[in-house]
Amino acid sequence: MSGHRAWLAMGTIAAWTAVGGGKAVLAQTAPQSGKSGGSQAQLPVRRFDIAAGPLDQALKQFGNECGVTVSYTLPQETVPGFRSQGVTGLYTEQQALKQLLSGTGLDFSIDNSGSVTIGLRSTQSVQVNAVAGDSIALSKFTGPLLDTPQAVNTISKDILADQGVSTFRDALRNSPGISLAAGEGALQGDNLTIRGFSAQDDIFLDGVRDFGSYYRDPFNYEQIDVLEGPAGVEFGRGSTGGVINQESKVAQLRPFMVFDAGLGTDLTRRFTGDINEPLPHIADGAAFRLNFMGNDSNVAQRDVTTNRRYGVAPTFAVGLNTPTRLIASALHQQEDDIPDYGIPWYFGHVAPVARQNYYGFKHDNYLRTNVDIGTIRLEHDVDGHGLLRNVARYAHYERKWQITEPQVNNASSGTITPQTPLDQVMVNRNQLQGISDEAELWDQADFTYTGKLLGIRQTAVIGAEGGRESSDPTRGRYVNPVTMLNTVPAASLLHPDEDQSFSGTLYPNTQNHTAAFSAATYLLDTFDFGPQWQLSGGIRLDHFDANVDTITWVYPKTGAPVGAPSYNNFEQDLNKGTWRAALVYKPKPNGSVYFDYGTSFDPSAESLSLTAATFAVPPEQNETYELGSKWDVNNGKVTVRGALFRTNRQNVLEPSPTDSSIDVLAGSQRVDGAEGVIQGHVTDRWELLTSYTFLHSETLNSPVTLKNYPAAIGLPLQNVPENMFNLWTEYRLPRGFEVGAGGNFVGKRDANSTTLTSLSSLETAPQYWTFNAMAKYDINDRIALQANVNNLTDRFYLDQLHPAHVVPGAGASADFGLKFKF
Repeated sequence: MSGHRAWLAMGTIAAWTAVGGGKAVLAQTAPQSGKSGGSQAQLPVRRFDIAAGPLDQALKQFGNECGVTVSYTLPQETVPGFRSQGVTGLYTEQQALKQLLSGTGLDFSIDNSGSVTIGLRSTQSVQVNAVAGDSIALSKFTGPLLDTPQAVNTISKDILADQGVSTFRDALRNSPGISLAAGEGALQGDNLTIRGFSAQDDIFLDGVRDFGSYYRDPFNYEQIDVLEGPAGVEFGRGSTGGVINQESKVAQLRPFMVFDAGLGTDLTRRFTGDINEPLPHIADGAAFRLNFMGNDSNVAQRDVTTNRRYGVAPTFAVGLNTPTRLIASALHQQEDDIPDYGIPWYFGHVAPVARQNYYGFKHDNYLRTNVDIGTIRLEHDVDGHGLLRNVARYAHYERKWQITEPQVNNASSGTITPQTPLDQVMVNRNQLQGISDEAELWDQADFTYTGKLLGIRQTAVIGAEGGRESSDPTRGRYVNPVTMLNTVPAASLLHPDEDQSFSGTLYPNTQNHTAAFSAATYLLDTFDFGPQWQLSGGIRLDHFDANVDTITWVYPKTGAPVGAPSYNNFEQDLNKGTWRAALVYKPKPNGSVYFDYGTSFDPSAESLSLTAATFAVPPEQNETYELGSKWDVNNGKVTVRGALFRTNRQNVLEPSPTDSSIDVLAGSQRVDGAEGVIQGHVTDRWELLTSYTFLHSETLNSPVTLKNYPAAIGLPLQNVPENMFNLWTEYRLPRGFEVGAGGNFVGKRDANSTTLTSLSSLETAPQYWTFNAMAKYDINDRIALQANVNNLTDRFYLDQLHPAHVVPGAGASADFGLKFKF
C-alpha cells in the first residue's frame, strides 16, 4: 500500500482502539438474532480461489463464495489500505479467513455468542453475516447449497429450540415432502416417507447410516439435513425419495455452558445441558464438549402413553484450526416407554371412539431401547488443494418390546357390518413381542481434491466405504398356532380397560440372525466452466451380501400345539451401480438454475431381513428427474428455492395375493411433485421458514396375473398426501421479547393402496391443520424464559398411519422453559 494510505489506516486503527472498537460476526443467522453459528469442526471445507490484493476486495469475494454479506463499521476507505495474500484451496470458512488476514496484523476470535471478532487487539469491526443453512457438513457435498443441484432442506438447532421440539419426528415437520408413519411389526422407531417413498432405513448420523429402530432425540443436533431425491451415489442402497442426515454437535475452541429446564401440561419434565471447554494445555486445538438430556413426558389426550429417556453425548477434538484434526464422539441414549399403537381402523376410516382410548395393557406394554454409537473422524488438509478424511464407527442397538396393536376384524369380532352397534364391537389385541440386537461396524474414507483438469477447475471426491451390519430379532406370538385364535382377551371398542391384567400364552415364533457385508467405491466430480456453468456427476459401485439364518417354529394343525423348529438359510448377493448427473447455470452470483438426474436401488434385504419370499427377488430400481432454482435474496439473508421432480420406481415388491409366503414384482409406481421453500431473515427482527409440497403419486401398472394389484392402478401410494404446507415465523420485539407462531397442513392420505382389508377397501385419513405458538423473554444476556403452546385449537387429527392401525396426534399442550447461558 502507499505510505499515505498505510499511515491513514494505522491512524484509524489507533483511534478505534482508543474508543473501544467493535465486533465482527460470522454466524449462521443475522447478528440481531443472537443465535450462535456452527463450530469450526462442523463447517465443511469449501473451494477458495481468492487472489492476493486489497483486503476489501478479498473479503467481498469471500462473502460471495460463502453466501454471506460483508459490511464495515470502521471507515470503509481504510480497509483497502490492507493487503491480503489471498487464499486458494480447500478450507473451512474460519481457516480461509485466517489466510486472508495473514500478514495484515489483524486476527479473529470467537466469543460466547458464536460471533467472530476481526482486528488488531479485538478493535477492528468487519462484520460478516451468514445465511442460515447455506451448507451441510458432509464431505460428499463440497459446495454451498446455492450451487448444489438438489433439493436440500436444513433445520437448525435454533429453530428446534424456539419450537420446543423434543423428538426427531416433530423436527421433520419443518421440511417439505415428509409425512409420518406408525411403527410396523418389529420395526418400532422413527418411520416416515420422503416424496412418497418409505425412508425408515435412510436415516444417517454424520454421513454414516444410523439404521437402528429407535425414537431419536434432537438434544445433540447442530442441524438436520433433508436431501431429497435418489441419493444412491452418495449413500448407497435405499434413498428412493431421499435421505436425512443428523449433524451432531462437536467441540469448539471457546468455553460455554447452556442449560435448559422445562415443564409441560402433558406432564413433561425435560432437562438438557451443553458444556464446552477448550483444552489448550492438552494439545493444540484441543477441546471437549458434553451434551446430555433427561426426558419424562406423557402425550396430551393419549393419557397412558409415556416417553421416558435419557442421553449423553461427549465429544473430544484435537487439532481444531490446524491442518490435521481428530474428533472422537459417542452417543448413548436409553429409553423405557409405554408405547402407543393408537386406535383401530373401522370400515375404511378411523374408529369413531374417544381420542384418549388406549387398547393395550398399561402395566405390561413396553418399548425399551439402548443405543450406543462411537465415532472417530480424522481429517488432514493436503497442500491447500486436498482433504483426506476417514470416519470409523461402531454402533450397537438393543430393543425389547411388547406392544398391543388394536384391530377390528371379523375373526375377532364375529360378523359385523357398518350397522352393528358400536357397543357390541370387540377389538382384537394383537400382541407384538420380541427382543432384538443390532450392530454396525463401518469405515468410510475419501479424498477431496480441488484443482484443474485440462484447464477446467474441478472438485473431485473419490472414496470407499464398507462394513458389517447385523440384526438378531427373536419374536414370539400370542396366537394359538392350532386354533389360530388370539390367547389375549379382546377389548371393548368403546370402553377399553387399559388397567386390565394381561393374560395370554406366549408361543415361540421366529428367530433370525442376519449378517450383511457391504463395500462400495464412488467418484463425484464437479467442473466449473467459468462463473456461470457447472457440470457435475458421480458413479458408485455397491456390493451387498446379506446372509440370514432363520429358525421358525412349525406347529401341527391338529392336536396339542407342540412346535418344532425349522432351520433355513437365505442369501442375497448383489453388485449394483448407481449414477448421477447435473447441470447448474448461474444467471447471477446469488442465483442458480439446475437440472439433475439420479438413480438408486432397494434390495429386499435392505432392512436386514430376508425370507423365502424375498431372497430371490431382484432389487427395486428408482430414478428421479429434477428441475429447480435457488436464490439468495435480501442481501443473502433469505433463501428462496423451488423444484419440479418426477420419481419412478420399478420392480415394486409386494406379497403375492395368491401365496403370501413369496414376494412378487407387482409393477411400477410414480410420484410427480413440486415444492417451494422460503427461509431466512426477512428483516433484522423477522425470521421466516415456510414451504409447500405438491405430490401426485400413483401405481402405474401391475401384471394382470396378480388379481388384487391391478385394481390399485391409478390409486395414490401409501401415506402420501397430495398437499402439504408448513409455516413458522418469529419476530423480535423491543426489550428482549420474541414471539413466534406457525402451522402445518397435511392433505388426505391413504394408509394402504394395494392390500385390501377384510372390512374395507382403503383406509383413509382426512386432511388436517394444526397451529403452534411461542413466546420468549430474555431477562438478561444469560437467562431467558420461554413458553410454547402446541396444537392451539386442540384439533383431533390422524398423525401416524399404518394399514392395521393409526396413531392420533397429541392434543393441546403447553411447555414452559428456563434457559441459562454461561
